Amino acid sequence: MSWYVATFIVILSLVGMEVFAWVIHKYVMHSRWGWGWHESHHVETEGVFEKNDLYAVCFSVIAAALFIVGSVGYPALWMVGLGLTLYGVLYGLVHDGLVHQRWPFFIHTKGGYLKRLVQAHRLHHATHDRDGAVSFGFLYAGDVRKLKAELKSNQRKMIS
Repeated sequence: MSWYVATFIVILSLVGMEVFAWVIHKYVMHSRWGWGWHESHHVETEGVFEKNDLYAVCFSVIAAALFIVGSVGYPALWMVGLGLTLYGVLYGLVHDGLVHQRWPFFIHTKGGYLKRLVQAHRLHHATHDRDGAVSFGFLYAGDVRKLKAELKSNQRKMIS
């Protein structure tokens, strides 16, 4: 496999993981049966880990399986596993580190993409239950003004 095909597979897997994560976050984590793990992420918890971290464990097992299968003759699957792993690293740095300050280093965002990402995720956490949330991406930050309007609309619907 050429390096550019391998690179394309890794990048496609990384981007595809953001789409997959958005779908899982909205339709599984915020569903009646997925909320049991994810709720810990929307409320104050004590300790280093929260029940929601079990989702990361599940995704890590999938990545490990792709590395194993890829190592025995399916290099494209190994590259997919690498894309998933890189996504996990970015998620850990950006979401857990930057947004939730779970790491011992602090980055203060002054503007641009990272500030929008933090704002979008804070809007997601403006609700403490599974309904009415906005902004389900982890590395994609939409238009914060539109997200605020959507959140207000969702809150009005829930009140009436």
